[in-house]
Amino acid sequence: MTNLTSLLVANRGEIAVRIFRTARALGLTTVAVHSDPDADALHVREADAAVRLPGAAPADTYLRGDLVIKAALAAGADAVHPGYGFLSENAGFAREVAAAGLAWIGPPPEAIEAMASKTRAKELMRAAGVPLLDPVDPATATAADLPLLLKAAAGGGGRGMRVVRDLDTLKESLDGACAEAASAFGDGEVFAEPYVERGRHVEVQILADSHGTVWALGTRDCSLQRRHQKVIEEAPAPALPDSLRENLHAAAVAAARAVSYEGAGTVEFLVAADGRPYFLEMNTRLQVEHPVTEAVFGLDLVALQLRIAEGAALPLTPPEPTGHAVEARLYAEDPAQDWRPQTGVLHTLAVSGGVRVDTGFADGDTVGVHYDPMLAKVVAHAPTRAEAVRALARALAGARIHGLTTNRDLLVRSLRHPEFAGARIDTGFYERHLEALTEGAPDAALAAAAAALADAAPAPDAPLATRLGGWRNLRSQPQIRRYTAAGTAYEVRYRPTRSGPPELVDHPGVRVLAAEPGRVTLEVEGVRRMFHVKRKSNTVGAGAGAAETYVDSPLGAHTLIPVPRFADPQDRTEPGSLLAPMPGTVVRVAEGLAPGAAVTAGQPLLWLEAMKMEHRIVSPASGTLTALHAALGHQVEFGALLAVVQEETPA
Repeated sequence: MTNLTSLLVANRGEIAVRIFRTARALGLTTVAVHSDPDADALHVREADAAVRLPGAAPADTYLRGDLVIKAALAAGADAVHPGYGFLSENAGFAREVAAAGLAWIGPPPEAIEAMASKTRAKELMRAAGVPLLDPVDPATATAADLPLLLKAAAGGGGRGMRVVRDLDTLKESLDGACAEAASAFGDGEVFAEPYVERGRHVEVQILADSHGTVWALGTRDCSLQRRHQKVIEEAPAPALPDSLRENLHAAAVAAARAVSYEGAGTVEFLVAADGRPYFLEMNTRLQVEHPVTEAVFGLDLVALQLRIAEGAALPLTPPEPTGHAVEARLYAEDPAQDWRPQTGVLHTLAVSGGVRVDTGFADGDTVGVHYDPMLAKVVAHAPTRAEAVRALARALAGARIHGLTTNRDLLVRSLRHPEFAGARIDTGFYERHLEALTEGAPDAALAAAAAALADAAPAPDAPLATRLGGWRNLRSQPQIRRYTAAGTAYEVRYRPTRSGPPELVDHPGVRVLAAEPGRVTLEVEGVRRMFHVKRKSNTVGAGAGAAETYVDSPLGAHTLIPVPRFADPQDRTEPGSLLAPMPGTVVRVAEGLAPGAAVTAGQPLLWLEAMKMEHRIVSPASGTLTALHAALGHQVEFGALLAVVQEETPA
């Protein structure tokens, strides 16, 4: 038996914080590593010791196995936990950790290697009798093979993945998938398989020790995905026949035994609409969504990983599951704008309601451009699925998240959607419903009214003349404040009164009961509603320098931008200008693109990579490219001019 004393986590953000939490509970000393942008990150602040990895890009920091091992030895750690992502599925790194005399908190390098390539993993699973989809050779694909799914052989997280529905686009999609895979994983190998329409993404958590015991810890459903990346996960997977559930458990155990697996891992399947399951891949690490399994089985998977690494044996059978758990990934992104990631200061992140919150951020932290924009994972556990879904939706709806646009409203609406509530879920959910789920929130006009009243309200200790708010004996013209919210303009008109709060104009059925700088109470059609108002200025990214007003109430949360009375004369942009929607790196330029080229509306011109996602920059109109300011490999800031398209003049 090995006795661990100090643990280095070769990762960052919420997973590092989560692993440290368990390590401290087990009496271990904790060591963090950090890039320069993460020097003051939460995972660094919570560790007992931290070691700098000079640089900003992952390739120079968190992906430098030699620097991570050097950090572990310098800090006196005797074990390395890789978390997920980065080096977690790198067999070479696992071997180097062991060679340095450190304990590797993960499966044997041979198991990682066996499952590292999806193509090799499928061959191994076929030999083990695990059901899987037959591959399709893109060079000989016909219309009968459509639709196809292109996937990176060495990666995950939706990178290098494309759905092809037309043979005419196959080559372009294949080239794009290969380029993205090479950029993300250093391996441009891509394979094709049939794309299963309205399939479900179901996975089995496995846990194995070095004594021959393998647990199948139930199923998880991860079908709600954006860009092939998971958004909402739950355990157990709902609406599965017992026979199918048992078959999936047996297939997952067979997969683990086929590679002599040890530690925590996940075997992923695609369940077709007719109920037939197909092996997708095996993740030889801890999954992002592991908390739902922990909640249902009452286990700490990280603690079990550490004990297995010390040589402990698992009981022959796992504990019995209880209840249902649902997890939502809260991202700093705008789903209505092609899931565009957001950067800036996270002024407030407060989620209550008896739910578990795993996060790598605290109030006042900055969300930068270098890493994934996930703010937190929020998990609810209850005796039934319906109760867990309701609890999670309520907790998210009541959360206060200030400073950044997030997918919070999308999550709440998804959880309350009839298809999700009825467990009629599949991987095409957002393709069908995204537009409806991202429509402008109702009650924004009331939020704007509350913001105006709070902005106009004097502080309680203000002089009498100020507290009277400019009241006149003669009824004056109403005062006006304007805001924008999600691209929609709102005008609020109100009149001060001799005593008491102001009165709203043009809001029939709404009466102002109280108005203070941070809180406004309105009576709406006889129902009393309280609005909490907070004003801050973001200093990074898309909202840089803009004062924002955050309004939270049981009706929803709104971010409003006050509109100045007079427009800034310098706020001018040349017609047809394509501006960078976020800081990032130009990773692709359309073939043959140069000034003078004819372009069509919606044609992809450039591809930016930011925060682990690739974003297309398309032509705003049909016409002529008159300027190209971005080149392959260029780092661009938010708002940088990338290109200019002169729109063609109608004949």
